[in-house]
Amino acid sequence: MILILEADLGEEDPRFRQLMAHLQALAGIQSRVHREQGSQQLLTEIYLVGDTQRLAEADMQTLPGVERVVRISREYRMLGRHQNDQRATGFDYNGVHFGQDGLQVFAGLCAVDTPEHVEQMLRALRDNGQLCTRMGAYKPRTSPYAFQGHGKACLPWVFDLAGRYGIRVVAMEILHESHVDEIREALHATGHPTGVMLQIGTRNTQNFELLKAVGRQQEFPVLLKRGFGITLEESLNAAEYLASEGNTRVIFGLRGMKTNLGDPHRNFVDFAQVPVVKRLTRMPVCIDPSHSVGSRDATPDGIMDIFHVTAQGVVAGANMILVDFHPDPATALVDGPQALRLRELPWFLEDIRLARETYERRRQLAAEQLGQPSIPVGAGPV
Repeated sequence: MILILEADLGEEDPRFRQLMAHLQALAGIQSRVHREQGSQQLLTEIYLVGDTQRLAEADMQTLPGVERVVRISREYRMLGRHQNDQRATGFDYNGVHFGQDGLQVFAGLCAVDTPEHVEQMLRALRDNGQLCTRMGAYKPRTSPYAFQGHGKACLPWVFDLAGRYGIRVVAMEILHESHVDEIREALHATGHPTGVMLQIGTRNTQNFELLKAVGRQQEFPVLLKRGFGITLEESLNAAEYLASEGNTRVIFGLRGMKTNLGDPHRNFVDFAQVPVVKRLTRMPVCIDPSHSVGSRDATPDGIMDIFHVTAQGVVAGANMILVDFHPDPATALVDGPQALRLRELPWFLEDIRLARETYERRRQLAAEQLGQPSIPVGAGPV
């Protein structure tokens, strides 16, 4: 059961103290408080864990400071959609909105290599009106002899350049909880010129201690990629690990499944599950066409497979795109063969715009058929 409190109800408010005293007296019930500071108001949710079936919704609704009660009906207690659940399906971070109603593009380097390449990438993003990027500093590799990333050494100049070119959010994979501290320290040392979205890659989707550690911090939102060899349910439960520790600002990433059934693509593209994740949970959904396809192969019409699968995900309602670009793919230290070139960025963004327009028209058509009110167009800088 979830208690959603009245807006701006602080810990010093007598109603909050009275409510918590009542909850603490309930036998067999534990309460967890989650707060989200929005742009205009403070939102507070209290998650009740334990034998909540005996708690009457009508009784809980009358408790001081409670605006409404949500009875949990699915396994994903904190991130799932539940009956009569009107909670938000997104969040704001560093001036950028992430939600199930919008679309953000994170184009950038799979692995940071040189300051020159990073600056060229960020300049291209700024010139094309983008606010977000991906920059890999810590790289998990199959071979112990492959490039593992520059690590914390590159963080100061990556963050400084991001701020210089107006990039608001940098998606960056972490492999250990100590990397969160390194990112935090580098941001502080450079004066917080940008924001960071922590990324948990497919190899760490079931690294439960890492998930719990990242969930305990609420400074940075998290992009969790689906595990490439486990079920969707298992991956969604991994996201729930993050939320259960306090961080509900989670985006779920589809990046393809590890199976030869997807050949000749690098992974079997799973973007058909974009609407499934949005139906089961309140998380925005990200697609990663670069790691799904793994090449620059194109069809006879000249359109690359990466463009095709991106459009498929966007038409299905994807809310974020994580895609590899590089100023000189031939010299990229990681995944150069799948990286798009900077001159292809305007083409890629326009192709996304066309796909998003189709999705919005499909949404409107569905609303008309169901006799629902007109649906507002989602926000995004594409």
